[in-house]
Amino acid sequence: MTGKQTIDIRDAIRQAMDEEMTRDATVFVMGEEVGEYNGAYKVTKGMLDKWGPKRIIDTPISELGFAGLCIGAAMTGLRPIVEFMSFNFSFVAADQLISNAIKMYYMSGGRFKVPIVFRGPNGSAAQVSSQHSHCVEAIYGNLPGWKIVAPSNAYDAKGLMKTAIRDDNPVLFLESELMYGDKMEIPTQEYLIPFGKAQIVTAGKDITLVTHGRMVTICKEVVKELARKGVQAELIDLRTIKPVDIATVAASVKKTGRCVLVEEGHIFAGIAAEVGFQIMTHCFDYLDAPLERVCQMETPMPYSKVLEKETLPNVERVLASVHKTLNTQ
Repeated sequence: MTGKQTIDIRDAIRQAMDEEMTRDATVFVMGEEVGEYNGAYKVTKGMLDKWGPKRIIDTPISELGFAGLCIGAAMTGLRPIVEFMSFNFSFVAADQLISNAIKMYYMSGGRFKVPIVFRGPNGSAAQVSSQHSHCVEAIYGNLPGWKIVAPSNAYDAKGLMKTAIRDDNPVLFLESELMYGDKMEIPTQEYLIPFGKAQIVTAGKDITLVTHGRMVTICKEVVKELARKGVQAELIDLRTIKPVDIATVAASVKKTGRCVLVEEGHIFAGIAAEVGFQIMTHCFDYLDAPLERVCQMETPMPYSKVLEKETLPNVERVLASVHKTLNTQ
């Protein structure tokens, strides 16, 4: 009989890592404060006590160093999980990530796989300003070799993390500091979620909303507001950025004829730009209106709460784009 449990995203990720460490002795966790401090956001709480310092490894503040160390470990048969306290700090390790992690399999002619997961909070939090608010998916997504995952709920976080750990390729697992406490009911038994399969969160016939990560929460509010006005919006959560499930998106757009893409990252050369172009390629003859994008403004992230709200996608901005697309302004 299927059991159920109500847990938050933080606990779902921890469960996934713990179960995979039980299943596979080559899996270990490394990062700043993952052990003694139980993780900066308590994702690894209690894991040092259970697994000991050989598998839950605290590091100095040296992302370039421990990222490189773990890439080498992955090349020799281990399966590291690297926690970046913030994906903003992955930029310090960019040479290792870009020059080694995603190129080693190609450069070695297939002799060295790099089964490694880099995980941690991505995007903005609350008033952490411009050096701690980057969305990295478009930056790293430009480079072949990555698999990029962006769960929006506890169910997806657990299933996608288990898939990520078992994958033989480098995976970026993008979380949100603001969503760690979001709870939902998930199964107690094991399950995995495949990469490259988007989820239709709500079905609709009038317009398609495409998004991922924390913006799914914003778009759910938009769907509710539109429903009060008799508009049925279909909401698609991409779940994985690379590979991206264009088939599901295209099928929806062909049905609705209209689409708004919502992304927490900047508008120029973003994920919405790529997905939007693919929609144009596959669905041009089905579109009844131009595509709209709602993204972060082209500014560094302000510290001010008021300005922070203005630069990020919000319910009001998404609704305005929906009404423009529907010509109901």
